[in-house]
Parts: sequence; C-alpha cells; structure tokens
Amino acid sequence: MQALLRLPLFVTLAALTGLSMMLPAAYASVTDHDAMARNFLYSGLLVLVGAGMVGLATAADPRSPRPRDTLLAMLSVFAGMPLLMALPFAQSLPDTGLYNAWWEMTSALTTTGASLYSADLLPAPLHLWRAMAGWMGGLFVLAAATAILAPLHLGGFEIMAPPDSRREEYEHLPRSADALDRNPHLSAPSFLTVLAHPHYRLLRSVQLVFPVYAGLTLALWLVLLVLGDPGLVALCRAMGTLSTSGVSPVVGPPGGHSGFAGEFAVFLFLLPALSRRFWPGGGQLRASDRLMDDPELGMAAAFVALVALSLFARHFIAAIEVEQAPEGSIELLVDLRSGLAAFWGGLFNALSFLTTTGWNSNDWQGARAWSGISSPGLILAGLAIMGGGVATTAGGVKLLRIYALARHGQREMERIVHPSSVAGGGRIARRLRREGAYLAFIFFMLFAVSIAATVALVSIQQIEIETATILAVSALTNTGPLASAISLTPTFEASAGIASAPWEGWSGLPVFTKTVLAGAMIVGRMETLAVLALFSPQFWQR
Repeated sequence: MQALLRLPLFVTLAALTGLSMMLPAAYASVTDHDAMARNFLYSGLLVLVGAGMVGLATAADPRSPRPRDTLLAMLSVFAGMPLLMALPFAQSLPDTGLYNAWWEMTSALTTTGASLYSADLLPAPLHLWRAMAGWMGGLFVLAAATAILAPLHLGGFEIMAPPDSRREEYEHLPRSADALDRNPHLSAPSFLTVLAHPHYRLLRSVQLVFPVYAGLTLALWLVLLVLGDPGLVALCRAMGTLSTSGVSPVVGPPGGHSGFAGEFAVFLFLLPALSRRFWPGGGQLRASDRLMDDPELGMAAAFVALVALSLFARHFIAAIEVEQAPEGSIELLVDLRSGLAAFWGGLFNALSFLTTTGWNSNDWQGARAWSGISSPGLILAGLAIMGGGVATTAGGVKLLRIYALARHGQREMERIVHPSSVAGGGRIARRLRREGAYLAFIFFMLFAVSIAATVALVSIQQIEIETATILAVSALTNTGPLASAISLTPTFEASAGIASAPWEGWSGLPVFTKTVLAGAMIVGRMETLAVLALFSPQFWQR
C-alpha cells in the first residue's frame, strides 16, 4: 500500500489503462481482427513498461502530494491520458492520425460522446474501446468527486460546505474515566498520514463506487441482451448509459433492436445520474434525509415532465378549432396511440439530455411531428445546460445549483411581500438560500463566460454563429450528441480519414477549432471553478 501511495496518480492510472487495453485486444482476436489485436496488445505492453519505468523513478520521492497536486493530477488525467488511449486507435486507423485519435479519446474520457467517425464505418473493437474509455472516465469522475474535489470544496461541494469553514454543529465525545488512557493507533502520525493521503482517499472512493457502478452496468447489459440487443451493442449501451457518455456502436436510438422495453430499461438506469444519493460517498451533498424530499430529484422530475407535457399538449392546443372525430372511431384510437408515443419520446429525450447522455428515442421524430415544433433542439440544449446531479457523471451547471438559485429567488420575493418575515426550513435550507445561492450564481456566470469565450474562439474560423454556439454548449456540457440533434451548417475543412463523418458537425472542423472544443470538454468535465482555482495565488502558497 505504501509503495502504491508513493506513485504519481497519473502513473497508476496509466498502468490500469495499459491493462484495460487487453480486453479489446482479446475481443479483436476472437472476431478475426488480428491486426487490431496486435495493436492493442503492443500498445498495452508499451504503456505498462513506460508506467513501470516512471514508477520506479518516482517511487523514492518522500514528499506526499499536496491538494494542488491532486487537482493538477486530475487535469493531467483528462488532458494526457487520452494520448495513451489514442495509441492503438491511431494504429488501427492509419489514415486518421494521432491528433484525431487523441481528440476522439478526449471526447470519450470526458463522457462527452462526440465522435469524428461514422458508427457504421468504425470496426467493432474500436467501438468497444471508445465505450470503455467513456466508462472509465465516468468511474474516475465519481471517485474523484469525493476524493479530490470534496476536500477542496469544488465541483458542487462548495454549495453544501459550511460558510467561512466554521462548524455549525458539534458532537461532544464522552468523558473518559482515565485521561491518560489513549488509543495509540488513532494518534499515530503514520496512521493520520495514510488517512489524509489523497491517493488513499481516491482508492477508498473507488472501492466504494466500483461495485455499484460495475454491478449496474452488468445488470443493464444483461437486460438489453435478454430484450434482443446484440452483445457488443448491449455492452456499449450499458457503458454509455451509466457513464452518460452517449457512446454508441450503431446509428440509431437505443431501442433499435430491443424496442420500447430497451428504451425503458435505459431510462431507468439514467436515473442515478440525477443525484449523488444513489452512489456511495458524498453524504455531505444530501440536502434532505428522505428520498422523496431530494431537491435534485424533484427538480429533475419537474423539468422532464414539463418538457414531455408541453410537447404533448401543444398538439391539442393547436387543434382546438379542428372538428373532433366521433368517439370510439379508429381515427381517435390512432391519434391517442400516436399521442402516447409522442409523450414517451419527449419524456425519454428530456431525461437523456438532462443527464447529458444525448440519446434520442425511437419516438422522438414522432414527438416533433406531433407537437409541430420545427426546432425543439433548443429545448434539448437548455436541458443539457442545466445538467444532472452534483458529483455524478452528468455535466452542465448541475441541478443543485439551480435549486439554490430558485430558493434564493423565492425567498427574495417573500421578502418583498413580507419584509420582516423570518424564513425557516432548517440549517441546510438557510445555507442553500444564502451562501449556496451566492456560489451558484458565481458558477453560473463563469459558465456563461466560458460559453462566450468558446464561441468567440470557435468563430475565428469561418463557422456560423449558430453552429459555433451549439458546438460550444455541447463541449462545455459534455453532451456531444447535441450537435447532431440540431440541424447545423457543416464545415468540410478537415478529415479524420475514410471512416470520418464530416456531416455530423465534428469531423469537418479545422484543427484549431477542434483543439478549442477539446479544451472546452476538459473544462466542462472539471468545471470552470476548479480550473480557475489552479490560477489562484492562494492555491499555490506553501
């Protein structure tokens, strides 16, 4: 354990990445992709040897990492790890280049899910590797949220942290009968050092999260297999659902083979992305004791239901003056069936984009035709900006911040009517309305500035402002499929090889634009506040 804690975080994760390359190597071997199997095998061995050499060179460093080192390590994982993951990808597609392979892996690791390639032109082992990269990125986010961001009060934990670091409640220990009788194992410096070590916290968080994360992925995979999805498609769908990466090995919605039952299963397994309550750790983020009172789940249910009901009711509002069909007729039955299918399409898409997964339902086109809305993609973009739960795999602004702003606005309106009123709700409610709302507003403004800066950098090239805006929102919210959900004007200034798909909005972009969007994906995954913390002078003080 001590030897493992002395290793840099990047070296440890690089070794795990090298080991994970053996799975697609084995899959490529049994599916008669011998050249790709050798590429993954040799790349995995190369990464393992390199990680071992660097580990031997750095294991003798007696210094323990500081908080700023862990945040830098997290940034280096999202920026540098895709380069290692891109080695077998670039070798398997010689005409794509290392840069495009790095961009593809950055998109997968940050759970964005944007792709430069057409799903039907990419070999199956590469689809598996993309899905695994997104799945591992989701696991790293769940573990790092409580092990790295929580001690620094970043990533949403700042909303629930006590203001000015003061304690608001005290737990008194029972008075000992003998004051000299102490527990040496609790006061030993080595014991305290191990507990406070950031790598130990990350390892402990992984041990808590991994069984639940892997178990849910396995359960969804088996469900989709039973419902009729092919093995690889079911596995990639399961990984893309739990990690909210939206990586798909086929063109089309999740229920292409499994039908409505498969979509409903994916819908249920997207719910853990709405609140940290469903995952181990992060207990300080619970704003309520009961599940029914969870603010994130309540706001998510309200937003999803509002979008689905709006699309469903708009058809009837527009058809008020139309003569109704006789009751019991076939036309009325067909109309009701179409309405229910349209309602489900709106419900599934609302949850999918709220969790920043970005998958479309089989009935989404029917929902658009039913409601008569020509551009519902703006609704999906708004849902992606709101995002899912804090400290989950979802991106966006996060529901808890929006809830804090809403409660603050409600309180301000109450004070306009009753200036001398005293608000209740308890300690958590007061914190959310005051310091939580203040910090949430700061983050929201930083997020808006990030969108404006990304749009300005993307617009340097000859790209229309609408396309630049949607691409910036897709990258910063880690919702890559959003670009294909809205009709954009494609650009064809670059190519990622014969398997590229420039008509989907990403592959045809210039190199500079793709670099800016890759940086936006990393910033959106780590959140702007955490990146700005690296530039704070107080953060670098000894």
